[in-house]
Amino acid sequence: MTGVIDRLKGGLIVSCQALPHEPMHGAGHMAAMAAAALEGGAAGIRANSPQDIRAIRARVAVPIIGLHKVEYADSPVYITPTIREVAEVVDAGADIVAVDATERLRPGGQTLKQFFAEAKARFPGMLFMADVSTYEEGIAAIGMGFDLISTTMSGYTPHSAQRQEPDLELVGKLAAAAAGAAPIVAEGRIETPDQLREAFELGAFAAVVGSAITRPQLIARRFASAIPDSAGRKP
Repeated sequence: MTGVIDRLKGGLIVSCQALPHEPMHGAGHMAAMAAAALEGGAAGIRANSPQDIRAIRARVAVPIIGLHKVEYADSPVYITPTIREVAEVVDAGADIVAVDATERLRPGGQTLKQFFAEAKARFPGMLFMADVSTYEEGIAAIGMGFDLISTTMSGYTPHSAQRQEPDLELVGKLAAAAAGAAPIVAEGRIETPDQLREAFELGAFAAVVGSAITRPQLIARRFASAIPDSAGRKP
């Protein structure tokens, strides 16, 4: 296990991402968010786009899990879907590249196995995280040699169980099956400290939390929606 992965063990990874239509979108905002997360105890950062990764790299020294979300017309895969995006993430300074590792075909009809073999040949010293949606995909990713397995995509593919809560069952099953072969990272809809604690109790190596920490508009909405009608606020 590499030093970079060792630094994430038992740690909180904060996902600092904002889409173009969101108020916090922009590399400067995400770099500040990453710095704030580090002050709060984050062991690592997950970030989207070369621009954000570069800006965050300039502000923090913790491991960065980088990805690049790009949509292609011929594939539903959008998390670092081609070698081009892998190269951009590596060049931006990420320590680990996160990729969609679901069973779906990538742009150009490429399979995950073909893509991963090409990525490893092109970037032999790079670490790769497999974002999976099912137990079977996780086991397949372990067999392919991914450095970390994350439950990121559970509930976001047609063939995975749709849910509002984090898929902690999947975390536990993969952690038991991996038996040290690959670190299992809990990710996806973790909104409370109790859910985070349970993920670690089930065997998670590390855990990623995003919106519950880094999307102020969603945090504010949760509080605003809790105000009773009896408070008399006018619309």
